[in-house]
Amino acid sequence: MNTFLWVIYPYLAMVILIGGSVWRYRYDKFGWTTRSSQLYETNLLRWASPLFHFGVLFVLLGHIGGLLIPKSWTEAAGISEHAYHLMAVFVGTVAGLCTLIGMALLIARRRLTGPVFAATTKNDKAMYAVLAAVITLGLWATVKANIAGGGYDYRETVSPWLRSLFIFQPDAELMTAVPATFKIHVIAAFALFAFWPFTRLVHAFSAPVGYLTRPYVVYRYRDPRGGLRPTRPGWERPAAPRR
Repeated sequence: MNTFLWVIYPYLAMVILIGGSVWRYRYDKFGWTTRSSQLYETNLLRWASPLFHFGVLFVLLGHIGGLLIPKSWTEAAGISEHAYHLMAVFVGTVAGLCTLIGMALLIARRRLTGPVFAATTKNDKAMYAVLAAVITLGLWATVKANIAGGGYDYRETVSPWLRSLFIFQPDAELMTAVPATFKIHVIAAFALFAFWPFTRLVHAFSAPVGYLTRPYVVYRYRDPRGGLRPTRPGWERPAAPRR
């Protein structure tokens, strides 16, 4: 079971994530979208969406820093373990709460706004359930170990284990003494990765980098009464109105 959970299962989830994303992009390009519902309601969305997306961004950056950057590197940079621990717990907890609150508002909006709820699929509901579970379990693990408990340095166990997967030398023994809350969070996270390609979450892989280099879009006025108004280039200043 130890080998399955910490070697086979993570690799299986990543294969599904990569393979499923390639398949989805190749055979369902028109479905590769957020399926935005902004048209139906904006008052709640303008608060919920930034809370959720910025919260997720900081959570992601925190995980990248904590899991992929070795502990020896931060210590060599002059960041003590105590300082790193305080910063990680504070920023991670705040970011997680923002993400959870934003997601709760998005779900409430989707349930209470008729047209948005009508456009919600079973796949969306399952995605929200899995995503909420991962976020809640992560907060639970952080609070229980570092706020309610005596603290836990996951960078000595979970982080080396994850990096061992990337270099194809998995060390399942590193996860043996990890607290159960962290184990459940990791298992749920890999379940989310496997589910990712088949949900609207694929839009996270579509960063709009083309906006940085694309030419300007020129909009021109088309008078429905053709021929009554002289044409002019779109970049010219309009003539002053006659008095």
